[in-house]
Amino acid sequence: MNLCDSRTVKNIMEAFGLHFRKEFGQNFLTNRMVVEDIADSCTDNADETILEIGPGIGTLTRELCARYRDVVALEIDKSLIPALGYTLGEFHNVTVINEDVMKADLAAILAPYFEKGAVSVCANLPYYITTPILMKLLESGLPFRHITIMIQLEVADRLTATAGTAAYGAITAVLNYYGVAERLFRVNAGNFLPPPKVDSAVVRITLHKEKPYQPKNEDVFFRTIRAAFEQRRKTLPNALSAGFPELTKEQCVALVEAAGHRADIRGERLSTAEFLTLADLIADAL
Repeated sequence: MNLCDSRTVKNIMEAFGLHFRKEFGQNFLTNRMVVEDIADSCTDNADETILEIGPGIGTLTRELCARYRDVVALEIDKSLIPALGYTLGEFHNVTVINEDVMKADLAAILAPYFEKGAVSVCANLPYYITTPILMKLLESGLPFRHITIMIQLEVADRLTATAGTAAYGAITAVLNYYGVAERLFRVNAGNFLPPPKVDSAVVRITLHKEKPYQPKNEDVFFRTIRAAFEQRRKTLPNALSAGFPELTKEQCVALVEAAGHRADIRGERLSTAEFLTLADLIADAL
């Protein structure tokens, strides 16, 4: 079954009374080489479980089933479930669950699979909900090995940016706390049915087995990053003053300087490690 063939996809959708639903960001891949490259990139261990978010009609799912021990596919659109039963019928290592990943109890769903071994994530994420899904995965506390996601090109640039660049933002600094992101390859809009308005890229995040950063207060750490970027055009002391109203402007200046920075620096210049140093000083001052 060639689910990268547009005619085949349209025939299956017609047979099951399906249509592309914009509210779920449904754009199906039609380039087999891209699909295979994504599947190959998920992890280096065939004896592993893959959590796939948004299988669609199963194009990528089939390739994952052919490569890895088990596949758990979460699909929010209940109308796709019968079609997935058809397109994935030949595989016995896949479990399709009709559930919204943002509401799903991932720990309960994946518990039997973590008992077997490692689990990684693979997803073609809708552009409108990329960050919430990614943050749920990172904050879940589950020991995923890798998170491989196809996302809007601009977001991919943001996730893999370095401190001091225009693309660097709060999500970049937070992501670096949990793992290391690398951009693997670009996927042009013409590789989808229907084609989206922008190009995409595949990013793989390798999660830290043990976090290299250990803040004194994790809440203050995240709050420091958030404050720095919510007032991006302001100097860091001014941004911190707005984000930490319990501190005076003078205290914020002193804390930034104590962390080894000039008082006129902006938050976008700080790496995750530098945010940690600053956050620890703020935690002591609160």
